[in-house]
Amino acid sequence: MKGIILAGGKGTRLFPSTKIISKQLIPVYDKPMIYYPMSTLMEAEIKEILIISDNRNLNFYKELLGNGKELGLSLKYKVQKEPNGIAEAFLIGEEFIGKDNVALILGDNIFYGQELSKTLLEASKIKKGALIFGYWVANPQDYGVIEIDKNGEILSIEEKPQNPKSNYAIPGIYFYDNDVIELAKRLTPSKRGELEITDLHKEYLKKKQLKVKLLGRGVAWLDSGTHDNLLEASMFIKTIEKRQGLKIGCIEETAYKMGFISKKQLRKIANTLPQNSYSNYIKRIININ
Repeated sequence: MKGIILAGGKGTRLFPSTKIISKQLIPVYDKPMIYYPMSTLMEAEIKEILIISDNRNLNFYKELLGNGKELGLSLKYKVQKEPNGIAEAFLIGEEFIGKDNVALILGDNIFYGQELSKTLLEASKIKKGALIFGYWVANPQDYGVIEIDKNGEILSIEEKPQNPKSNYAIPGIYFYDNDVIELAKRLTPSKRGELEITDLHKEYLKKKQLKVKLLGRGVAWLDSGTHDNLLEASMFIKTIEKRQGLKIGCIEETAYKMGFISKKQLRKIANTLPQNSYSNYIKRIININ
């Protein structure tokens, strides 16, 4: 399975912070925001990743992450000229996806929790159809919402409904079979001129090929797309890291933990980093393993 990180958009909710830089390059506590979704894909054993952003910021991502080789990854980059909707990622990434299945994660979504890696690995094994997640929220009207029956089957999907049929929002990570490319091509732009991810999911639902996995209380889902969300996410990351002494979204550690790189390779990376708390953490990981 291949992975896509959609790091486009104008970041208008974070203006003026995003006036000259993509929001996914803004720090969430001690790391660039994009480190968190990248680490999430890596935990699903995804090594081939496409990063999609606008033309102005793509070179910044290339400078930050390179080709991914030192992390055991293969990173590619594509331009989204205008924010034409989440589902456009599959049209932009058609050549990259090829004949493989694909996972898409939004660049401002952060996931953390017990057994999350196991859940992601199971999702990455999907053979047919699509798999989305459901997450209980207090304000479902702000998200795409799923209605499910007592057997866990999806009855309906609505985008930011005024009267939600449930409290289960759809977080920004999705797993698809290869049919997603052709289904995305059939979509027509919504009233706001975008190819909507909700419409794509409805196409899978029509085919009875859309499954949902509910994320329990042991999983945190953070959307860092507003100033308040960004601050809350940073405070959450800080609290967990200070309490446990373990970092969240450290892509070097994740690469080592997932077996993408050896201890020798991790040590080489650590030795090239500036002397600070981040590099000291990676060196500590080497010494205790």
